[in-house]
Amino acid sequence: MNPQLLEELLVLAETVACQAGELLMQRPRVLDVTQKGTARDFATQMDHASEALIVRELLAARPHDGIVGEEGAERVSQSGITWVIDPVDGTVNYFYGLPCWNVSIAARDETGVLVGVVVAPTIQSTWTAKRGHGAYLNGQRISVNDPVTLDQALIATGFSYTSSKREVQAGVLMRLIPKVRDIRRIGAAAVDLCFVAMGAMDGFFEAGLKEWDRAAGGLIVTEAGGVVSGRNGGVASSAMLIAGGPSLHGALVAEIG
Repeated sequence: MNPQLLEELLVLAETVACQAGELLMQRPRVLDVTQKGTARDFATQMDHASEALIVRELLAARPHDGIVGEEGAERVSQSGITWVIDPVDGTVNYFYGLPCWNVSIAARDETGVLVGVVVAPTIQSTWTAKRGHGAYLNGQRISVNDPVTLDQALIATGFSYTSSKREVQAGVLMRLIPKVRDIRRIGAAAVDLCFVAMGAMDGFFEAGLKEWDRAAGGLIVTEAGGVVSGRNGGVASSAMLIAGGPSLHGALVAEIG
């Protein structure tokens, strides 16, 4: 990949993500809720406003690129570059006025994710990564914790919106809790991944994540020296994502299966 193009994509993603973050910080007192799959899975007018802003700005700069967005934005790429966007990752946090919601933007081509940006305005954090060039928090290079043994590991996770899947996930968690230092549940997968990348968490696993949940954060973890995979070490997918430093990742894969 042309280094100049990589840098242009990263700068654009960061600029637009920060603009969306500024919009979202103007949180109205009343949020209109639109149900999606279940009562727990919803969007607000701010999710839609953020996605509209992001799509508008990205296509103004690169009109031939593709789009995949959580709230329905979809456009086939004519340039070979597709933007994967989550306009508000952690909508429940946002709805309740809790921190750690974020804007996640990634760009990919046929070889995978090229750049990733996660902006979390409530904690003054912007994580960025370009493939092959490391990962950064607010301009400072970051790296995963490694080596970390399972019994010393602080692990993050999340839960599906579907009750039956939550029961299965709870079973996995119950088996894991006695074997690790502790568990955290942040409520925003992109921030979970970025916390792993910067060493604030040792590992993370979750089933049911969509591409927009994991694209930017996954690249940030790998560029910070971590490993991201799916179940049994396969490709990360909606079935399972497991992330951590190289030594811990293998232990998590063995435990989660």
